[in-house]
Amino acid sequence: MGADPINNNANIDVDGFPSNKKSPLILGLQPSALVDHVAWEEVKQILSEVETHISPSKQDLSPIKTLGGGSVANTIRGLSACFGISSGLVGACGDDAQGKLFIDNMDSKGCVCLVDQVGNRTMRPCLAQAVRLKWLVMRFAAINLELIHAAVRIAKRDGLLVSLDLASFEMIRSNKSALVELLESGDIDLCFANEDEAMEVVRGRHDISPEGALDYLATHCQWALVTLGPKGCIAKHGKETVKLPAIGEAQPCDATGAGDLFASGFIYGLIEGLSLEDCCRVGTCSGGSVIRSLGGDVTLENRQWMYKQLQIKDLPVPQF
Repeated sequence: MGADPINNNANIDVDGFPSNKKSPLILGLQPSALVDHVAWEEVKQILSEVETHISPSKQDLSPIKTLGGGSVANTIRGLSACFGISSGLVGACGDDAQGKLFIDNMDSKGCVCLVDQVGNRTMRPCLAQAVRLKWLVMRFAAINLELIHAAVRIAKRDGLLVSLDLASFEMIRSNKSALVELLESGDIDLCFANEDEAMEVVRGRHDISPEGALDYLATHCQWALVTLGPKGCIAKHGKETVKLPAIGEAQPCDATGAGDLFASGFIYGLIEGLSLEDCCRVGTCSGGSVIRSLGGDVTLENRQWMYKQLQIKDLPVPQF
């Protein structure tokens, strides 16, 4: 899975990486490719489309936007397209129309992938040396626990920082012991959660509040983030805690990808060496940019809006 599948005619360097691509600084692990169908439809019409498996044509008056999705893919695409950070995505992708759509969509945003010459995904034996990685970005999922643990072991062995998104409160509720074990291992450096997810982690164990959940996450992770939707976010690193409002200038259209793009901006801030507060401020700008249109991809117009917000707030604007 990824944006640039290697074929037998590609130019491959000694690391097995396409010689015409810049080695990624950040690698996302998303075991399965996902495709989002984002629509303005009424609920009944959406259900009708799902039941009949029919996608509207371009002539259809009811707009549906189809693009590669998934939390990790959205974050990696944001890092690459919005911030110019060389990024990669590893996982599995079907060789069908939706699989090709996913690959084309990621490729158009400048992402790269690690696959072998017949298209299989691969975990590099030495990530840091192979592609000079700094970060591994993941999403918690019970079905992929074995893979997640293997990836974390390799990442920590090779000196990478690990970022984990907590997926959903339903996932946490059903698999809390596995998640708690992963968090309390001390191997997760950066944890992203929305308000519901964060409080589900500590339900029955600690203070059930966003602040209580933040304290718990920060006990085990270097950086802990809890996004609060229109109320902004709270973050903690060591003894420092910040609370930031959402960016007021953003006009919400669709919240798809808001948390994922917040993560893109925050990680970009860390790479740039920004303070905790400024990392959050960049995250609110990138998260605010994606909600201005349908889907988890930031349009060119909204990227320009985001860069303007960064300038207004005296934050670093990516130089491509």
